[in-house]
Formats: sequence, C-alpha cells, structure tokens
Amino acid sequence: MKRFLLPVLFFALGPGAARCQSAIGLPAIRSYTRADYHAALEAWDIGQDKQGVLYFANNDGLLTFDGGYWKTYPLPNKVTIKSLAIDRAGRVFVGGTDEIGYFSPGAHGILDYHSLKEQLPAVARQFADVWDIVIAGEAVFFRTNEAIIEWANGRMRTFDAPRAWQMITLVGSRLIAADKEQGLFVFRGGQWEPLCHATPIHVTGILEYKKDTLLVTTLKNGLFLLSGKTLVPMNTGIDGLLRNDLVNGGIRLGDDRYALATATGGVLIIDGGATVIERFSSAEGLPNNNVQAMMTDQEGNLWLGLQNGIALVHYATSIRLIKPVRDNQLVSNTVRVFDQRLYVGTSNGLYSLALDPAVRDISKLKGGFTEVENTKGQVWGLQEMGSDLLVAHQDGASVVRAGKATPVPSGMGVWGFLPVKEGVIAGTYTGLVKMTDSNGHWEQRGKVNSLYESLPVIAYDGDQTIWASHPYRGVFRNPLSGAFRNYGVAQGLPSLRGNYVLYYKDTLFAATEKGVYEYDPATDKFVPSAGFRPIFGDTSVEYLNPDRDGNIWFVSDQRVGVIDYGKPSGSKPYSVVYFPGLKGQTVKNFATIYPYDKENVFIGSNNGVYHLNYSRYLESAGKVRVLLTTVEAIAEKDSLIYGGYGGGDSAVMRLPNHWNSFHFEYASPMFTQPNAIEYSYQLAGFDHDWSEWSSRPEKDYTNLPYGHYRFLVRARDNLGNLSEPAVFPFIVSPAWYQTVWAYIVYLVLVLWIFSLVRRQQRRRLQRQNYLHSLELDRKEKGLIALQNSKLEGELQFRNKELATVTMHLVERGGILSGIKEELTAVIKRLNIPNLAHEFKPVFRMMSDTEKSDDDWNRFALYFDEVHNNFLSTLRTKYPQLSPTDLKLCAYLRLNLSSKEIAQLLNISLKGVEVSRYRLRKKLGLATEINLNDFLGKIS
Repeated sequence: MKRFLLPVLFFALGPGAARCQSAIGLPAIRSYTRADYHAALEAWDIGQDKQGVLYFANNDGLLTFDGGYWKTYPLPNKVTIKSLAIDRAGRVFVGGTDEIGYFSPGAHGILDYHSLKEQLPAVARQFADVWDIVIAGEAVFFRTNEAIIEWANGRMRTFDAPRAWQMITLVGSRLIAADKEQGLFVFRGGQWEPLCHATPIHVTGILEYKKDTLLVTTLKNGLFLLSGKTLVPMNTGIDGLLRNDLVNGGIRLGDDRYALATATGGVLIIDGGATVIERFSSAEGLPNNNVQAMMTDQEGNLWLGLQNGIALVHYATSIRLIKPVRDNQLVSNTVRVFDQRLYVGTSNGLYSLALDPAVRDISKLKGGFTEVENTKGQVWGLQEMGSDLLVAHQDGASVVRAGKATPVPSGMGVWGFLPVKEGVIAGTYTGLVKMTDSNGHWEQRGKVNSLYESLPVIAYDGDQTIWASHPYRGVFRNPLSGAFRNYGVAQGLPSLRGNYVLYYKDTLFAATEKGVYEYDPATDKFVPSAGFRPIFGDTSVEYLNPDRDGNIWFVSDQRVGVIDYGKPSGSKPYSVVYFPGLKGQTVKNFATIYPYDKENVFIGSNNGVYHLNYSRYLESAGKVRVLLTTVEAIAEKDSLIYGGYGGGDSAVMRLPNHWNSFHFEYASPMFTQPNAIEYSYQLAGFDHDWSEWSSRPEKDYTNLPYGHYRFLVRARDNLGNLSEPAVFPFIVSPAWYQTVWAYIVYLVLVLWIFSLVRRQQRRRLQRQNYLHSLELDRKEKGLIALQNSKLEGELQFRNKELATVTMHLVERGGILSGIKEELTAVIKRLNIPNLAHEFKPVFRMMSDTEKSDDDWNRFALYFDEVHNNFLSTLRTKYPQLSPTDLKLCAYLRLNLSSKEIAQLLNISLKGVEVSRYRLRKKLGLATEINLNDFLGKIS
C-alpha cells in the first residue's frame, strides 16, 4: 500500500512518450467512477485486508470494495481521509484533518470507528491532513507536514518536523522519514535520527532494491540509490521522462520490477536498470494520468488511486490486448505466426512484428507493428503455403514476400484459402476459385464450378469435395469435378443462417444456431452431433477450430472457450473451459481463434487482437474465496445485522421473531475475472440441498419459521475451483406464544380445560344418567301404569266375570228359592195328599243344586286369579278356616252385602252375622279391627 501527494500539475508529454517502449500486450484496465462507488472522485490511499476486501481513502470517508459491493464509512466530522493502513488484527487506521483513529469490525462484522484524537495532548489536537500512516510492529505512525504522531501501547507521542515532513515509509525493518530540508531520518530507540543529509529534494518513496541498497523516488529529480548513509543519483535513460511526468512515488512489484506513479504520465513499470517495461496511461485506457496511490492486491493486480477515480490494471492476467495501431481502433480478422514474425490482418491492412525466440509469450514482446505494403483495406484471412504467406483481401489475393504483398490477379475479393492436393482453393465473393503456384508465381486456374455465391468458410474432406457455408443460404457441397448441391433445413440443418463448416477427424461438422451437427453420408443429411451434444446442446455455436493437440477452440453464444482433452473432468475425457473476460469480444459473424501454441492463443476482436497464455491461465488459477458481506433483516425498516468485516465465522445470533425475513449479499474478492465467479447457497434448516450455480450475488428468504439456521454460500470459478463456504448461523426466536413457558402455560390450560371439560362431562353424564333414570322411571312407571292398567283391565274383566258368576249364583239362588216358595205355596193351596211327598225329590234336587261345589270351585279359581291367590293365602295362613268361612271371606272381599251373602250361603241374615262373628274369632281379630279392612290387606 502506498499513497503519494503532489500538487495538481500537468505537463505535455511531447516527444518524451516515444522514449519508452512497452510490451505489445496490454492488460485489461477497469475504471471505477463515482457512478460505481457513489462517493467523491479522488482516491488518496489504498489497502487490502487478509480477507481480500479493499479500502480506499476518499474525500467522503473510508471506501470499501469486496468485489461485488461498494460501501462508504464517513468520519464523525465528515473530513477527508487522505491515508490509511491495516494492521494484523484487521483494524483500519485512518487520518484526516484534526482526526486520527481506526475502524474495526464489531461482534457482528459491522465497521465501527474509534477515535484516538482524545489521547493526544490538548495542544496537539489541531493539525492538518494526515498524509501517511505506517504500522511498524505494535506502533502506528501518523504523518502530517508538521509532526509525526506515534501511537503505541495506548500512549501518544509527537515528533515535530525539523522543517516539514515529506514522507514516511517502512523499508524492511527500518522506519524512514524524509524532511524537506534536513533529508532522511531513521527511527531508532524511540527517536528520529539523521540518516542522510541530502540537497533539498522532494523524496516521494523509498523501495527495497539490491542487498543493502535502496531505491529512492523523487518528485522532480528522478531516481536515487541509498546505500548506508550515501544518497547518489541513479543516472538512467528515462531521467528526462521522470522529470517531466513528476514521480509521486513507487512500489515494488516483484523481483526486478517496480511501478512508478506519476502526475502526468500514468504508471511506468521499470526493471532494476530503469528500463521501461510497460506503461499505463490514458493512451492505454486509464481515465486519468495523475496517479496518487498504488497497491498490488493478493492476486497481483495493480490498483491505482487517481485524481478522478479508481483503476484496476489486470497486471497478473493471462489475457492481454494487442493493438497493432495503438491510437486507432481496428477490427482484427486473422492472425498468423510466419517466418519469425507475427502477422495481424485488420480492417485496414496487414501488420507485422518481428518475434524474439527468447520470449515465449509473444504478448511480452516490445516494439511496434509495421504495416505490410499493398495491404490497405480489409484483410480477411492468412494462409501459409510453404515459404509463402497468402493474404485474403477485399481486393483479391496477394502473397507476402520480403515484407511486401504482391497481388495475385483475380479481380474479386477473397475470404480465405484452403490447401488441397492440387494447390489451393480460394473462397471468394463470387464462388470457389482454384489457385496454383507455378515456379514461385501464384496464378488463378478458374472456378471450381458454376456456384456463384460469397463463401467465407470452406472445408476439404480429403476426398475431392469442398464444403462451403454461406452466411444466409446454408451449406454447399462442391465436388472438384461435378455439380454442387445445397443443404438446408430439408437436409437436416436447423436453419439456413449462421452455419460454419469444419472437417475434423474424418467427419464434416457444421456449427449452427442450434448446436453442432455432423454430416451423415448414409442418409445424405445433417444430424445433431452426439459428441458435441452434451457440451453445447441447442446453444448457438459460431466457430470451431482444433489446435495441434486435438483441443477444440470455439465461440458459443459469444463466449470463447476450449474443449481441452488434456484435462479430463470426472468421468469425461475432457473439460470445457470458458474465458469470461473474452465474452462478447469476438467479431460478430466473423470470429477467429488462432491457437499457435499453449502460450500463444490469439482471438480476433473489434479493437485489436486478444492474446491468451493458456498454460499460464491454468497455472495461475488462485484459491477461490467467498465473503458474506451483508445480512439484513427485512421488516418495515430494514436492519443491518451483519456487516461482513473481520472474516471468520460469525457467532450465532439470536434474533426476535418479527425478524424472520432476510436479505443476504455475498461476493468473491477475485478481481481479475469477476465474471468468472458463480455462487451456490443453502439455508441449512430450511433448504434440503445446495442451490443451482448462479452469478447473482444475493438471496432473500421471507417468513421463516422460528428455529436454528445456518446460511452457507460458496463460490466457484470458470475452471471449477471451489471455495470454502462462508457461514452465518442464526436463530429466529419463537414468538412469546411459541416459547417454552408459553407451551407450559398452554399445557396447564389444556389440562385445566381438560379437567373442566371432564368435570362438565361428568356432570353432564350424571345429569344425563339422572335424566335417563328419570326417563327410565317415567317409562317404567308408564310401563307399570300400562301394565297396571292392563292388569286393572284384566282385573276389571275378572271382577266382571266374578260379578257375573256371583250374580249368576245370587240370581240362581233367588230363583231356586222363589221356585221352592211357589211350589210350597201351591202344594199348600192344593192340599193334595201326598203331593208334598211327591215333590220331595224336586226339593232335594234344588237343595243339592244350591249346595253344589262346582260353582264355588269355578268361583274360587277366578277369585284367586283376580285377587292374587287370596283364598290360597288365607287358607295357608289360617288353616282352621272352614270352606264356609272361606266363602264368607271371599264374599266380604267382594264387598257383597249381608243379604247377598245370605242368599249365596243359603242362610239367613242372622246366620250371616253369626258367621261373621265366628270368622273374627278364628282370625283372632280384635274388636277395633274392621274385618273388611283386614281381608283387603291380605295378599
């Protein structure tokens, strides 16, 4: 981390820019403006913590960037932050006008500011901007122009400047500062001691150089070497350039590589001999040439703090852009390495550059491209033919020899060439043309057939047949002798548009808008390719080109990739590698990839040609990391519950129940290829499995039930490398009505309600039983009443029968008595002798009838049935009763009158009274007991 101060001065470079030559391959430069980070333009200092998060000193406060999200943290007094430094504990020390302190992550990963100003003596609490902050061991040093403030062991010390402190830096284990007039000082034994008195120069940086020698950068005086206490100028060939550009400072990039930040010329990359290796300025894509701060991140990228923004130079990238003409945007259509030169065919001519056999990576070559004579205009293709390089040009074919293109008379534009046994077939604007080399002179030999079409893509099947594809009219089959044939939708192709033919491993393939098809000679049709189907499916494929190792380079859906058969993946004998940094960079409808070797793969684009060092690309794949940067509780007012700083797994957070919806944000601090990162997440306790991979760096969950959860997110790059998951555990507390105590209350209530219900049920049951018993009683009484009624009816019936029998007996007795009386009277009146004697049998018969037991027995039977065995009971209880007594009892029970009884018993009324008296004696009844009542109670 380094920050440089300089008054804003601008000088015209003039011819000075030509005094250094950079490598032809330019790394990609990404610019960030206030529209990206929503803060002030200027970036004064840069730092990076161990998690990969970047920090920028900004006029609006502390600016952070995690690869996905920018955040700003202002100081309490809203002053500009001009410097920062990060210690091993992750504290970010900052300084501004009248303010020093540090930001540190709290328990929940949220940055909190801690001011150290109050620890200063009262007289030292007013100061100007803090320009440098250096951490040396456990001590932190803040530099203003007037003083250096040391904070160590919770104690502040100040060191006033002899004249004005210009810089402070840590070189190895030595802390060195520069004063405007008295030169360099070193911090020893708690004090600043003079190190080297120099003539007044503005020192802007001190870097490790060689052994005990240090490299010193100055604002206007070039470079110096400090050895011991001796400071001497380093005379270089770029002294004039450095004096013009004004060196704000420098950093060491690695062995024998240094980066110098300038005020007017961008960044210079030099070696130990001060030879310029590369330059990054507005001409190479920087938004501004005034570089105020520089830092290399953990991936080797170079971050620049500019006067009007922030820039990222992909310095360690394996993909670089080669522009044959730096100040002119040219479309690159074709590339070839031929005869120790690199040729690039563009939209405005053919350019070449001499190669250096010692430099394996061609993008690292220095020098400038030269235009090949006679090639102005569109150059469509290049083809090596022995010692010749054929050029397909809008004006026709030509041959490059000795740095000059010689036209081949044709009269028509040429797209490209295809070597065949008889020479070369050229695909032209008007069909296929034969070309041959006759004693070093290339000549046309006429058209292959009568086909009059523009054919930019041609392929040879080795069997006297040329296949060609037209952008809008399908595929043509052209025997070298015979008529051509057109293949379209009817012949199996999904469309007439966008077909690209390739003959590979004895098979003709066609890259189409719906994947890759292959020609089936048996059916004379195109069918989906079984080999390519698992890779592309129905995705558009615009280009296919195999390299010498059998790998197939392609452009699919504007994405550049390679099917690498030397890198198996799982059960597949190949792996598919995409290059996200090249997406959308190829030329529409005219893509080209030239895989010269693994260190040099060239991809044509609309602005130069991209160079890919594929070997380095695979080797430089770093460890993928993922950071959980933000967790917010979504409610009526969103609340930040985790800020993402500090690293490591977060402690388990217990959250209230109304916070049950969450927004998670995550990012990967892989700044080289941010588009190559995909994410997968899982909410353990809710999700059953990991999500599908997606480039979206956020996820929302809503209305989660209470419980224990763990949010996990992981990242992978385009090579399939996986990160360790970032984890955020949390607990959504139950609502008050879902707590253990609530459930205990619920249980008590349930038991109470159950008891109450049971009691009520018991009461209801008792009531029902009571009502049931009453109902049963009622029914029983009703039944009894019914039975009694029935019995009463039967009794009445029996009583009627008894009454009938009794009345019959009474009437019969009366009749017989009347008859006897009448007969007696008649006999007396007639006074006939012996007449009474003659009727004696009749009177005897009548007496016998009156005394007959048959009527009584029948009467007794009915009587017992009606009166519950009255006679039997009476006979049992009182065996001394005579039959006449029993009859008397029965007649009394029937409430017959004495007259009726006398008639039935055939006795007088007095005889009835006597009989009643005798009966009472036999029954042993007292005088006060009513005989009828007594007999009524016998049952």
